[in-house]
Amino acid sequence: MSTAAPPRLNHIALTLPRQALDERGRADIGEFYGDVFGWDVIPELTKDRERLVLRVHRRGHFVYLIGGDETLSAPRSDHFGIEVDTVDELDGMLARAQAFRVRDPRVEIIDREVEDHQRVVLTSFYVRYLLPLMVEVQHYTRRTD
Repeated sequence: MSTAAPPRLNHIALTLPRQALDERGRADIGEFYGDVFGWDVIPELTKDRERLVLRVHRRGHFVYLIGGDETLSAPRSDHFGIEVDTVDELDGMLARAQAFRVRDPRVEIIDREVEDHQRVVLTSFYVRYLLPLMVEVQHYTRRTD
């Protein structure tokens, strides 16, 4: 019997139009995802109109953006999710996304919702900025009663 840890999701790769990854596009993407989520651009992996990689808080977790001719197109409901440890952390991200939207209307937000599933309460919101997929931010409160 193996004692190895199960495989873990470590990245997502999305293809965008090449012009979306020009100098201005990369700066906009880096600023938003840095301000709202604390993700960092990895400059060593950046290539004009070809590639932008955002580190998602730790080495080996990243969003890999590729410039290409065939790009991803997705309905508004398509997304990937991140989980946070506290509702306060979620609310802080939502507030930062809302503040960014004041200065850049390209930010799309589906506002905070709370779903009570008896044993678990899910608090979440969705946001998209210049990527084909939304990001769902989630917090789970587990009930012990």
